[in-house]
Amino acid sequence: MTLSRSTRRRAGTALLFIPLSAYVAFLAFPLLWLLSTSFKLPNEIMVSRPAIVPKQPTLENYREVLGPEGVVRPSLNTFKVSVAAALLALAIALPAAYALARKQSPLNKAIIGWILVSQSFPSILIIVPLFLILARVALSNSHVGLIFVYVVWSLPFVLWILHGFVKGLPVELEEAAAMDGASFPQILFRILMPLLLPGLATTLLYALVNAWNEFFFALVVLKDPDLVTIQVSLARFRGIEGLARWGPLAAGSVVATLPALIAFTFLQRRLVSGLLSGGVKN
Repeated sequence: MTLSRSTRRRAGTALLFIPLSAYVAFLAFPLLWLLSTSFKLPNEIMVSRPAIVPKQPTLENYREVLGPEGVVRPSLNTFKVSVAAALLALAIALPAAYALARKQSPLNKAIIGWILVSQSFPSILIIVPLFLILARVALSNSHVGLIFVYVVWSLPFVLWILHGFVKGLPVELEEAAAMDGASFPQILFRILMPLLLPGLATTLLYALVNAWNEFFFALVVLKDPDLVTIQVSLARFRGIEGLARWGPLAAGSVVATLPALIAFTFLQRRLVSGLLSGGVKN
């Protein structure tokens, strides 16, 4: 019995979904386990063979992390710092990326090379000089100082990504607009900005998630308990000698993960098109 071409095509497509489904399940399993643990009592967590589905689901872990001493204030602190740092990094990187992409010179090539080299530096190398600078200008233990640190840390990668997007735009569009009498701000905001939206969404999401998930800089810069970010706040659920309270820690981790998932959901189309466009243009 000979199968038709359409039948063979459907069978091949179905076979492709098997490894894809396995890969998605592999990625989703830690999140599923985290969500399950957040609804468990301690006696269900600390067993030799814990079940995925809680036998006695409870909201006590969420009541603790969402209470007065929980992660609500740290979440608001993290949101404020992350959004400010991402927007500021984007505002600085966009004109710089345009200058690097449109003005060809040995200096610009050296700057791009330095940007790539700087990505290989571990964060521990710059935290001491950054902290000394913040202390000298009275910005240590402040959100403004932490925003400054996040901008410095994420700016090279954001600048590099935007450079690739700007370089991929045909310069003839700008020349035609200039011949029609458009000024540079008009060219930038009316012509280039709509074309750069996928790249802007990609870099904005990167900078936002990078700042939201960051722990080390926030731990060093912030000392006031009212100023700490959610990642630092979650560390207090690890008790003395590393004895963690796994239920509240899992619930707090779920709360900390939701904003990144929500941001990715809203920017997913822009992000995917931006990554594809950036891959082709670079």
